[in-house]
Amino acid sequence: MRVIKTVLLGVMASSLAACVSTRGLHPSGQLTTPEQVKAEHSLEEVKLTPAAWPTTDWWVALGDPQLTALINEALRDNPGLAEADALARQAQAEAARYDAERGPSLTASGGMTGARLSEKEAGLVLPQVTGTFAWVKQAGLNFSWDIDVWGGRRDAWQAAVGRDRAAEIDRRAARIALSVNITRAYLQLAQAFAYKDIAEADLVRSNRVRDLTRTYIEGGLGDPQSIHQVSTEAGQAEQEVAEADEAIDAARTALSVLLGKGPDRGLEIARPLPLRPGALEVPNDLAAGLLGRRPDLVAARWRVEAAALDVKSYKTQFLPNISLTAMAGLFALGDNVNLFQLPARTYNVAPAISLPIFDAGSLRAGLRSSDAAYDQAVAQYNQTLIKAVNQVSDLLSSLRSDQIQIRVQRQVVVNAQRSWDDAMTRYKVGLAPEMDTLIIRQQLLNAERTMAALVRQQGDVSVRLIDALGGGFHDEEGLAAATAASSPKDRAKL
Repeated sequence: MRVIKTVLLGVMASSLAACVSTRGLHPSGQLTTPEQVKAEHSLEEVKLTPAAWPTTDWWVALGDPQLTALINEALRDNPGLAEADALARQAQAEAARYDAERGPSLTASGGMTGARLSEKEAGLVLPQVTGTFAWVKQAGLNFSWDIDVWGGRRDAWQAAVGRDRAAEIDRRAARIALSVNITRAYLQLAQAFAYKDIAEADLVRSNRVRDLTRTYIEGGLGDPQSIHQVSTEAGQAEQEVAEADEAIDAARTALSVLLGKGPDRGLEIARPLPLRPGALEVPNDLAAGLLGRRPDLVAARWRVEAAALDVKSYKTQFLPNISLTAMAGLFALGDNVNLFQLPARTYNVAPAISLPIFDAGSLRAGLRSSDAAYDQAVAQYNQTLIKAVNQVSDLLSSLRSDQIQIRVQRQVVVNAQRSWDDAMTRYKVGLAPEMDTLIIRQQLLNAERTMAALVRQQGDVSVRLIDALGGGFHDEEGLAAATAASSPKDRAKL
């Protein structure tokens, strides 16, 4: 007996030694930490405060109720959000499927089969029905359970839960992106109206210059050729008015698309109020805080966790697997035999164990693929983190530049306004010709046009910075929850 046991142990050890192995296969990706992304010197001139993260409804601070109403309407009606919603539901269903596959299954079956059995088929076994037509009746319950000894199915379910979580975050990110795009289009609409005011004022001015020039020429006080130059300026001013109208229509159409409505909806949008983008402060835990404030980073981290669990799940395929099947039911052969009686009962139990020994490299190739998928998820996360910090730094630099330019340009506008006021005063008391006031008026309009462009640029950069800081998103549950699931009840916690 001892000899037999020794032989069996030797055979088992030899089988295990000859089995497919994971030896030498492992992912190599390393997550970048916030400490590795240096940004202190780039932010040394920026005011830092712990409470500077954007709020969920950050657009309210811009001070235009119509903008708030438009964003709420778009979040309700935009059809583009349906795709993100569908992907989130699909990921949720996939996680539920993986969860269901972890448990046993039980199916019921029943049926009747009529047949004539020949002597060669059943003559020796069932002589009572040989050569006659008879009914075979059966009913039963079939039980099967692939026992998750090594936790591979549990890991696969948790990976699906992670992808479900990432898809849900993508769904929220789509709403943030929509609010950002609406606000940027709204800023374009405001700038278009400002440009139209300036263009119309310049058209009035250039037409007056043309009229005065024609009067001077008719009185013999001007060069006849100068009428061509001033007429050209008047034509350009008229063209700028038309371009401003086109820009207004284009901005309204863009908003109609974002709202998920037809072009007539855009015609109902009134002129925006003067917005107050202001100067944004920056949180003092920028690099680390982005991990829970930017949806793309949080989603990328969940996908890393899911890929890691996929690797763990796949490795269990290299280990012995235990499964259990069983059947209990009723079986009767013959027309006059009652199926529902005790002698018709039948049942079987079939536990089984399997172990991969040779598969021509299929399992190892699959594990290499899982390792590569993990490395890809890590690389995408690292790239997203580095891009996020650099994006914030670049936008802060642009915002600082815009603030300086606006401060300088504001003084330019003040000086131009004073110069025009002085010219108008001299003209009214007869100390200066009207033509001088019109020339100075052009300088003021040019300064106002530059100011309008800078204000819109500052607003656009501010909105983009809000987006770069997460747009009001916050992962309150924390990234550590990605690997915290331990039962189906934990699904709701993730």
